Amino acid sequence: MDLSSLKAPLGATKKRKRVGRGDASGLGGTSGKGHKGQKSRSGGHVRDGFEGGQMPMSRRLPKRGFRNPFRESYVGVNVMDLCRKFEKGAVIDEEAILKSGLVKKKSAGIKLLAKGNIDFPVTVKMAKISAAAKAKITAAGGSIEEVI
Repeated sequence: MDLSSLKAPLGATKKRKRVGRGDASGLGGTSGKGHKGQKSRSGGHVRDGFEGGQMPMSRRLPKRGFRNPFRESYVGVNVMDLCRKFEKGAVIDEEAILKSGLVKKKSAGIKLLAKGNIDFPVTVKMAKISAAAKAKITAAGGSIEEVI
C-alpha cells in the first residue's frame, strides 16, 4: 500500500449539480425549477411557514396557557441517594453531587429532597433543601449551610 493507491470510499464523493447546461443533462431549460411561479424566479422564495396566503398552521392551531420564560428548574436528589454515594462526615455541595454521578450535568439547579433515611452525620452546603430533608439531616447529627 502506498499513497498512490489511496482513494475515497464508494459514495464519499459526489459530483456537483451543474444546472442550465443543455436539455441532455436533465437539468437544462428550467434548470430544475419547474415552470413559472415565484420559486422559479431569480431571488424568488417564500418565508418559512408561508402557505400561499392560506392561514398558516402556526396561526390555525389554538394557543393555550402561559410559558414563563424565567422559570427555574431543579433536579431532585433524595436523602437516600446521599447514603449510597457519600460516607460519614462528608461535605456535600453541588460540585460533590455532580462528581458522584447523582446528577449528570449542571443544566439545572439541584434540590435536596427527603425521600429515604440517613443514619450518619454529613455537612450539606446547598441553596435548595426541603424542610423535611433538613429535619432528617439534623436528626442524624449533620449540619446544613444554606448557600445563596
